[in-house]
Amino acid sequence: MRNSPLFMAALYFLLGCVFTRLAITNVTDTIWNFWTLLFAAMATIDFNLALRLILVKFTKKKQ
Repeated sequence: MRNSPLFMAALYFLLGCVFTRLAITNVTDTIWNFWTLLFAAMATIDFNLALRLILVKFTKKKQ
């Protein structure tokens, strides 16, 4: 059984929010440390995947 793209988009969006929160709480003096940049990059990838899945859902609906 496959999950719907909208459900997967919601999960990726939630993961993006979690990684954004981790990046914000990880900042001590400067944002230029490894873990903060890693969490921010992972959040960016998750938000990108969520938007792509939402677009896939609506383009499939039109066809």
